[in-house]
Amino acid sequence: MKSYEIERKYLIHTIPFDLKEYAFHDIEQGYLCTEPVVRIRKQDDTYYLTYKSKGLMVREEYNLPLTAEAYAHLREKADGKLITKRRYLIPFGKYTIELDLFSSLRPELMLAEVEFSSEEEALAFKAPDWFGEDVTSSSEYHNSTLSQS
Repeated sequence: MKSYEIERKYLIHTIPFDLKEYAFHDIEQGYLCTEPVVRIRKQDDTYYLTYKSKGLMVREEYNLPLTAEAYAHLREKADGKLITKRRYLIPFGKYTIELDLFSSLRPELMLAEVEFSSEEEALAFKAPDWFGEDVTSSSEYHNSTLSQS
């Protein structure tokens, strides 16, 4: 399914509340290609193949379902390292903050993403006080880049 992903991404240094009260997903993902981005993902018991165009805040995105067998086959072909993380879903007004805590590669890294329906909405967003630096414009914090480090 084709869509546009419009999101802003932030570094998180401290979480000022207990995460136990929030829903989460356990995610494993790998990259078959990083330019363009072709990703495989296992999210809980669901599997996807995703294509993402170039871009920082706005990118074209296609998601296709995979079977567990197809995921396992493609997992062996991933370039770089697999990323494992827990993604917490934290309500914030009309938004959902997706807080990623990485258990592989860089376990000290915490990133928050917020998705929007338009660029104007994304640019007008006022982040909560506990958010750190806005790294939306830095490809250094794309998961595809992290998988190659």
